[in-house]
Amino acid sequence: MGKIQYQAGGAGDLFKETEDLLKLRNYSSRTIKSCLFYIKEYLRFSRQEKINEKNEAIKCFLLNKQNYGNSPQTINLALNAVKFFYREVLKSPEKIDLKFAKRSKKLPIVLSRADIEKVISKIPNNKHRLIIALAYGAGLRISEVVNTRVKDIDIAELTIHVKEAKGKKDRITVFPEKIAADIKNLIAGKKENDFVFESNRGGKLTTSSLQKIFYKALKKAGIKKTPLFILCGIVSPRTCWKTALM
Repeated sequence: MGKIQYQAGGAGDLFKETEDLLKLRNYSSRTIKSCLFYIKEYLRFSRQEKINEKNEAIKCFLLNKQNYGNSPQTINLALNAVKFFYREVLKSPEKIDLKFAKRSKKLPIVLSRADIEKVISKIPNNKHRLIIALAYGAGLRISEVVNTRVKDIDIAELTIHVKEAKGKKDRITVFPEKIAADIKNLIAGKKENDFVFESNRGGKLTTSSLQKIFYKALKKAGIKKTPLFILCGIVSPRTCWKTALM
């Protein structure tokens, strides 16, 4: 049976090697951060529980996460991170024989067009209103909205060039004509490489601050639904947009 191949003294070098390998494979900074977190968490857990057999340690680690109410998606990510660590960093020849957790088949909670209009009406800041309107109208993830630059928008053609989106892929999506005039006024005087939506201090807005704005407006609008407004989309205006096309 395989044992955990880990020496505490070399932890820093192993984590650095893991990070470098993930970067070389073009994983996003967020994915790299998550993988490193779960690898460290797993190694800490196996030491605390004094489990030396690899498969047993991983199984107990994942069960512990499940007992704490972690989602199947989180458990799968943790498992994949640990597998990557053993396979690519430690070069362990032994297969990790564990099944993936079943993903939830619940349908996402979708906001209607009327719901979105209510939410937007409760946002006092014009820039923030435009962000939510653009995310919903163009089917953008919230991270894509904050990364949008002036040069990415073609108001004349009503299109947006979304660069390095999910999976590091580019795509072209529709630009909502209803907010064209407002966006044109917002970007007037900006350079092509400037962000369309900047923070008050300059530079890119944070997605966490927009999450707070969205949920606050949702509460003010009296909407009882709790859609996700997350870093990969509002389940979102993007999901609402995709659902509306069906």
